[in-house]
Amino acid sequence: MALPAYLAQSSPNPASSRGPWYLNTAPSYAGVFLWVAFYQQMAAGTIDRAPLLVCLAALAVAGLLSYALYYYVPAMLGMKTGYPLYVVGSSTFGTTGGYLMPGLLMGLLQVGWFAVGAFFSTKYILQAIGSAAEPGSALFTGVAIAWSYSMAAIGIMGIQYVARAAIFLNAIPLLMLAVVLYKTSPGISSYNATPTDPVGAFTLILQAVIGFFATAGAAGTDFGMGMRNEKDVRWGGLVGISLAVLYAGGLPLLSVAGAKGLDPTITSFGYDAVIGSMGGFLATAMFALFAVASIVPACFCAFIAGNSFSTMIPSVSRTLSTLVGVTIAVGLAVTGVAANLVGFFSIVGASFGPICGAMAADWFLSGKKWAGPREGISIAGYGAWAIGFLVGILPFIGYPNVQPAVVYSFLTGFVVYIALAKAGFQPKTVPLGAAKHKGA
Repeated sequence: MALPAYLAQSSPNPASSRGPWYLNTAPSYAGVFLWVAFYQQMAAGTIDRAPLLVCLAALAVAGLLSYALYYYVPAMLGMKTGYPLYVVGSSTFGTTGGYLMPGLLMGLLQVGWFAVGAFFSTKYILQAIGSAAEPGSALFTGVAIAWSYSMAAIGIMGIQYVARAAIFLNAIPLLMLAVVLYKTSPGISSYNATPTDPVGAFTLILQAVIGFFATAGAAGTDFGMGMRNEKDVRWGGLVGISLAVLYAGGLPLLSVAGAKGLDPTITSFGYDAVIGSMGGFLATAMFALFAVASIVPACFCAFIAGNSFSTMIPSVSRTLSTLVGVTIAVGLAVTGVAANLVGFFSIVGASFGPICGAMAADWFLSGKKWAGPREGISIAGYGAWAIGFLVGILPFIGYPNVQPAVVYSFLTGFVVYIALAKAGFQPKTVPLGAAKHKGA
């Protein structure tokens, strides 16, 4: 059987090109969570319905679940095989099925993430210069275009440059989050909210955090390619994901509570309202610095999108595919479509929850190793995704209390894949040259 080009032309990342977790995986993942898009609306619907300690506990649980369910297996597969997600995923979804899932789907969702980043980065840049320009205006459009194509250029150069930049640029939001908390902390004890729905607030945080992380977790395969051993996989995830979630989510929650405690007239639960309440040069500088800090996640999205499209469609250059994706993202940003964060995160989680669940099941059934590409389209993989996706979107079709749907969709994908594989709907594997199974 002739393998598709994206498999036939693949080669594992050699050991000589790998490095320690604190130079690649941890800073890159931490940069994703230190992105203002992650915590901009974290306080809305959470600290107004549950005690702060409950919300912080939810963040801790969400960070651990993101690490254990979404990151660990893809990262281990990438580390052991040296292959990217698009190659590794051919075991779960088939050599033909891998084109769409997780291949092109990953690229399309990264375009959406890039659009979200462009929208909020543009908004913060404009607030830094004192402009109230709205999406669709000439100024908003011009800034969004300049920002987006600059980030695309860095992303095209490669993930190694993004990781290097992350080590330094992550320090900006890391410090700014602490500064904002310091300025607002006197008001935390004065903040009072009636705990009307602690369970709902807890599950909303789980849904938002894990949904936000879903595609980045699957991309752990690509990060795993650059890691040396299981220790790198473990520490890169625990520090870059679990610890980063608690820091980048917890400090903004406390800051919003503190700001509202100091000034009860603040009605918004958005993090930008907290920054704006500081006034003067401090607020201007912080808006600008948070925009600069968005460079890492924006480049991350551009890199993953370009890598996805160019791998699945080798006839199209990585540069061209990245620019096309960024152009689509700019359109979503300047029209304001990208502003719907919670809905977007939920759809992402619904899409990638069962993908990660099916990959974990495949890994488990294969003796915790990569089995190799499977012929054609895997009914087990696509069946697990379809049913898991339906579970993931239940909150959108009249069942709002089915939360955290992103966790349920993962578990559904895991169980359904095992059931279908045991029933004989898992295709046989095909050789991937001499590299098959090596190191796995």
